[in-house]
Amino acid sequence: MSYRSNAAEAWYSDPQPTTAQLETPLDLLPPPSLTQPLWRSLVGNLRDTFAPAKLPPLELTSRPLNVGLPLGDRLSLPWFRTVFTNIGDVISPEILPPLELESRPVDVGELITDQLSHFWWGSLLRNLADRVSPETMPALNLTSKPIVDIIPKSWILLPLWSEVLDTPKVFYPDKPKPAEGVRPVNLQPLALSAEKREAPVAELTAADLLRDLRRSRVRQRIWVGLAAAQILYMVLAAVGKL
Repeated sequence: MSYRSNAAEAWYSDPQPTTAQLETPLDLLPPPSLTQPLWRSLVGNLRDTFAPAKLPPLELTSRPLNVGLPLGDRLSLPWFRTVFTNIGDVISPEILPPLELESRPVDVGELITDQLSHFWWGSLLRNLADRVSPETMPALNLTSKPIVDIIPKSWILLPLWSEVLDTPKVFYPDKPKPAEGVRPVNLQPLALSAEKREAPVAELTAADLLRDLRRSRVRQRIWVGLAAAQILYMVLAAVGKL
């Protein structure tokens, strides 16, 4: 409130106020809607929804510009409308008038999007051609003065101490375990018959083999599916480019 009173005093102290000052008074306070309670904002939103205020027709002094479908309507379209629109643009694109440029074009060479759309062998051949017969470029004209000493002579560059030391690695022996933690364990052999000794080994070996075969088949199907998907994508990309 002090800032507003000071501004009002300064306005009244002006001996000759202009017309702009009389029409638009200075008010730097935030709008009242910023500090209104939540229930009042909710009531105001409901009133605007069910009984909006009747405003006079809008008078435009500028010339309207046709921008096509607004962005909000475009985002509200269902997915099949966009698919059909894209297919229609590919089959029969819209014929637009020639572009009128007011600025002077600058030759920047090949665009980045065109470079990324090339196949890998195109960039390979281009690199080989640049290596065998590089393009002759004119001499570079530098407008800035070169720096003679990037590192001042008064500086001293010292290497790290870890790079200077060269000592063999030393491995210290493990600490011996305390005698109390070691307790003797009496292991008694268990006698098994020959059939019991051979049966578990054979069953485990067959089960492991079957499990490995199943896993290898699953991996084979996954890799074959990925290779087929990649080949299909490359074929569709090549057909689309053509």
